[in-house]
Amino acid sequence: MFKRLLTFALIVAAIAGSQPAFARDENGRLQVGITLHPYYSFAVNIVGDRADVVPLIDAEANPHGYQPQPDDMVRTQSLDVLIVNGIGHDEWAEEIVAAAGRADDLPIIQANASVALIPIGGSTTGERVVNPHTFVSTNAAIQQVYEIARRLGEIDPPNADFYVTNARAYATRIRQLRAEFMQTFADLDLSGFKAATAHAGYDYLFQELGLQVAAVIEPRHGVDPTARQLADTVEQIRAANVTVLFAELYFTGNLAETISEETGVAVYSLSHITGGPYTADKFEVEMRQNLETVAQAIRETQD
Repeated sequence: MFKRLLTFALIVAAIAGSQPAFARDENGRLQVGITLHPYYSFAVNIVGDRADVVPLIDAEANPHGYQPQPDDMVRTQSLDVLIVNGIGHDEWAEEIVAAAGRADDLPIIQANASVALIPIGGSTTGERVVNPHTFVSTNAAIQQVYEIARRLGEIDPPNADFYVTNARAYATRIRQLRAEFMQTFADLDLSGFKAATAHAGYDYLFQELGLQVAAVIEPRHGVDPTARQLADTVEQIRAANVTVLFAELYFTGNLAETISEETGVAVYSLSHITGGPYTADKFEVEMRQNLETVAQAIRETQD
């Protein structure tokens, strides 16, 4: 890996030549890099037409276990700042920045700097590992939006007030979405509802809804459990009286169906918000879909 990144770095250096450290476009707009799809939505809604938002990796790339590519480092040369998750979901960004020769001059915004972090819930290993999926949440999303706006204002003072104003408007829309579904969930009986998830991507969302994650199937994202781990998970699901298994939309294979056949739990799919086109409304659209799916699961398993 080191040799490949070194080769990529040499390619980038040859392309970049003597580019300045800050690469605002001809209109003076800040070039804001992002690592994950939700951060594209956050950043675009914050900066409006005062800055350009540049995804660090291609839209269809799977950020889990991502392997840096030469084009990623070329993109990094154009950035004035980079927004990262920074707690376990985009470690590859550090490799890209280093290989592009930007480790010393590229400001990094840690989106989760003001978020109250939680450990992965329902793990069969018993490890207390910080859960990096803060972007699959409304509460934590709002905190990240304000953190990003504040830091962008420090880097681009002439537009600081503009960024804060936009952040407030965007956060208001997220709050309205949350309020709508909080009323929906207030009318549902949650007392007997227990869920298992394919992986630990939804703990922050379930926490704010007051739902329990009783088991997590995958030991790590994209890694199928061993036969022993799978058997233990099946027993854990049975013992906890789990009623629903939430699989991951687009990425989960036959594992969820196997668990369902063994335990009789119903299977529903949630979005991890880390695939497909980068769009300004992706977070709102897919978070609404997630909330609708959870509400549907509760209603249907009560019958």
